[in-house]
Amino acid sequence: MTGHDALARLVTPPAVPVDARGDWTVVENAVGVRLPDDYKWLVATYGWGEFCDLLYLHTPFGPSKHNGIEWQGAHPSESADRGGERYPYPLHPAPGGLLIWGTTMDADRLCWLTDGEPEEWPVVVWSSEGWYETHHTGAAGFVEGWVGGRVHSRLLGAMDPDLAPWFNTFRPRVDRCLVLSEGPLPHDERLSRLRTALAPTTDRGAWRSERDGSGQDHFATLDADWLLTYDTPHPHRIRIAFPPEDTERVRHRLFAAAELMECRVLEVTTAAGTPLETWDAVTDEDE
Repeated sequence: MTGHDALARLVTPPAVPVDARGDWTVVENAVGVRLPDDYKWLVATYGWGEFCDLLYLHTPFGPSKHNGIEWQGAHPSESADRGGERYPYPLHPAPGGLLIWGTTMDADRLCWLTDGEPEEWPVVVWSSEGWYETHHTGAAGFVEGWVGGRVHSRLLGAMDPDLAPWFNTFRPRVDRCLVLSEGPLPHDERLSRLRTALAPTTDRGAWRSERDGSGQDHFATLDADWLLTYDTPHPHRIRIAFPPEDTERVRHRLFAAAELMECRVLEVTTAAGTPLETWDAVTDEDE
């Protein structure tokens, strides 16, 4: 099994990758170097998005200012003497410099050390605090190793071994919150009924405060591209992000879920907490 096959088996690619197609010749001319084939496979297979809510894969295609790699070529290179061990590498386009192909939720940068042939470029994790670590594998191998638990990073931490790895595309989404009454059922029963109403679902992690019992449960639907968080108890609410075309279907299923949970919907808000007069009201946050 190739590294590509192993990653595709571990993490199901999206049916329609975002910003995954374009002219690689134009990209490579702009960047000034040939790019590794395994990265091109990552882009074509997964597109712009994130692995396991942590590793953000950038592609060189699409109009978003938050995506892309060729912008780095316009930045002046930095020499390796900027503080000794904290800055051991120059930046592209300096010879052998770092070229960023991804980032993380914590603003760390995932780079190639562009020394030698592209297929031999190692991955350098460059933390937001300025620390570095080098992994002698390509971009696809690094992602597969991290999500599979084979690649260990002191800077990134480890993938939760109790969760199946996943990939979310970066695409337009609507964010809504349903603020709920408490109702007569305990939390675990309410959560079970919520996930039953939206089944099939898959875990995306959870946490609990030992101090006051507050916490969050994260999960996603498998038959639709919906991402959910169930917050309790302050405030008691369901948060959801979904493609705009699913607006009416989400409303119907979530209100039915609240009824099954024996809770009343007290208010519908945006992700920032702005109350909405109607479920399908359009706000600046939705754009």
